[in-house]
Parts: sequence; structure tokens; C-alpha cells
Amino acid sequence: NLVDGAYVLAMFGDVATELMIRTDGDEGLFAGYDAVSFQAPVMGGDVLEATATVTRVGRRSRTVAFEARVVCRANPEVSASAATVLDEAVVATTATGTVVVPA
Repeated sequence: NLVDGAYVLAMFGDVATELMIRTDGDEGLFAGYDAVSFQAPVMGGDVLEATATVTRVGRRSRTVAFEARVVCRANPEVSASAATVLDEAVVATTATGTVVVPA
């Protein structure tokens, strides 16, 4: 029931798009990841929260730090749709990447 790590990276792409629209008025182009760290598993049925923070602003590029946290964990022992809110979110994935925006 493990979720593929690419799922979280796709979330990061969506969060980066929103961040660039909010900060630069353009969705920009995600150039690539500098680092990705899978720190805890994401399971089917988990609820994730993803954040992105601009850490460096260049003339046309932005360095962005990402974090995905599991805030609710599936509880299939109770029922197929049961979940539990975690007392403390679990950091599942962190990454840094570069987004390029038009001049």
C-alpha cells in the first residue's frame, strides 16, 4: 500500500506552479531538482500537506525548498476509508529545486 515517491514530486510541481503565480505572476518552468530526500513512507489513504518556500531569487531563476508532511494516516484495520489525525505531522519528503520565470 506504499505510494510511489513520484506522487509527492508531482505535488511539489503543483505547489511550485502556485508559488510562482503568486510571486511572479507566471507559472514559470520547473527546471529540476537539486536534492530529494524520502524520509518516511506515504501510504495509500494518507492525507498530505505540501509547502514550498522561495529560498533564493535570481534574475530569472528561483530556488525553492519543498516539504511534504503526512497529517492523517490511513487506518484500514478499522475500515477501508478510516483515517487518524496524527498528533504530530510526519515529514515524508523534502526537496530543493529551481524554477525559471520569464524575463
